[in-house]
Amino acid sequence: MRQATFVERRREGWTRLETLLRAAERRGLGRLDPDDVSELGSLYRWVTSDLAFAQGRAYDPTLVAYLNRLTARAHAAVYAGASEGGFARVLRFFDRTFPMEVKNSRVPIGISVALFCGAAGLSYFLIHNQPLDAYVLLPPQLIEPIHKGLHAQNFVPNQQLLGSPTMAAWIMQNNIRLAFFAFAGGVTLGIVTVYLLLFNGLVLGGAAAMYTDAGFGRDFWATIAPHGIIELTAVQIAAGAGLLIAAGILAPGQLRRRDAIKRNARRAGVLILGVASMLVVAATIEGFFSPQNYPEQVRLLFGGATALAMLLYYLWGTRREALTTSSAP
Repeated sequence: MRQATFVERRREGWTRLETLLRAAERRGLGRLDPDDVSELGSLYRWVTSDLAFAQGRAYDPTLVAYLNRLTARAHAAVYAGASEGGFARVLRFFDRTFPMEVKNSRVPIGISVALFCGAAGLSYFLIHNQPLDAYVLLPPQLIEPIHKGLHAQNFVPNQQLLGSPTMAAWIMQNNIRLAFFAFAGGVTLGIVTVYLLLFNGLVLGGAAAMYTDAGFGRDFWATIAPHGIIELTAVQIAAGAGLLIAAGILAPGQLRRRDAIKRNARRAGVLILGVASMLVVAATIEGFFSPQNYPEQVRLLFGGATALAMLLYYLWGTRREALTTSSAP
């Protein structure tokens, strides 16, 4: 059989195997549908035979190298993946699965960011230019004369009352609840998710305008920055997970609606599990670092460091996935 004919006949199976391997590497073999697991095993045996055939016919070394890599990945997924321990699965989740799903879900997450930032920007602009608009845009309990910075107002009384460990636990519980509601709002066709994004965006932008106009704008952002960058990112990802579920209901595409919902729910589950971990980190910072009376510059630098660390984490995770994915010849 000529090489060109061989590649043409077998390419579809190799492509399908690559698709299944990417899914297994992102979510783990145990998270695949039983039919997909069975198909992966069959295609593994198939590509093993193709590798032997290509080697026996002395086909192009590039093709042989590609089939060799594909066979090795399939072997790892079928055998090593099946016996992968709990710690290894956890490591794989944070090392690759979660950051890759964030990348793959960039559209709904981007929509969430746009809604939140749009609401925050609008609220800031309106209240900064006309303070009375605060009575229209914000809950009444948030509108009061501001005579001191957010840090002194928010942390000092609570710190004295609760102490750092208790405060961290309370903050973590509150933030996880918010993220969960943004995620679960997907079953309302995304209505609750969108409402929470807009409401929280209006509150953040309005509060920023009021503290800025009172002369405490720098302190406001220095108070939020250490924990807020991770926290707000986590909320946007959770909201993106909610929009994923809504998309499965409203736009199933070529799939049956039930299958689209199941597929998107699995992806959303990966996101919300990662979000919960992010909020644990944010709550720890908010409970232990943010209440300390550090200079504004230190708090802003710490916030910038968390943003950089988070960016490098996602870039590293997606890069790791790319390095393990072989391209077809």
